[in-house]
Amino acid sequence: MKAVLTPILLLFAAIATNAQSKLPYYEIPKEAKEFTTGSVISRMIDGLGFRYYWATEGLTEKDLAYKPSEEAKTTGETIDHVLSLSQVIKNAALKVPHKEAKSGMTFVEKRKTTLENLKLASDIFRKSTDVSQYKIIFGDKKHPIWNAINGPIADAIWHAGQLASFRRASGNPINSKINHFTGTVRK
Repeated sequence: MKAVLTPILLLFAAIATNAQSKLPYYEIPKEAKEFTTGSVISRMIDGLGFRYYWATEGLTEKDLAYKPSEEAKTTGETIDHVLSLSQVIKNAALKVPHKEAKSGMTFVEKRKTTLENLKLASDIFRKSTDVSQYKIIFGDKKHPIWNAINGPIADAIWHAGQLASFRRASGNPINSKINHFTGTVRK
């Protein structure tokens, strides 16, 4: 029985690894050719995506349950918050009102959704020549896209740093081959 299960488990591990490698932000995308308001917002989102990718890559159940104090959120709860922030960013790019999406997603699904939300928003902003058309919409309140920079983008970057610190504290430090400055991974 064990001899039969081993190849099957290896196949599932290979499939999972291949699926993970297709996620956006393993490395930061090539920069835009022009500096525009949209390309700057896009690059900020790309920096967030890269940091989040590596802060969450290879987290274990032990990591997800970690919290630095009784009053603090766990790593898993922080990931939920970043998912919500990514939805705000994506919805602003899509020009739709934000609705909190609650679900029973697994950690892998939350991570994938967060990264895909950020990539979609970044791609939209990168092509934009007039970012004044985008708003963060909560109910009947509309906020200018500038609030995305000091609001959900900055907040999510902050939390990506927390995730990196939490995983180090729980004994699973971030990959030492990543370079945040260049947005690349040493081979």
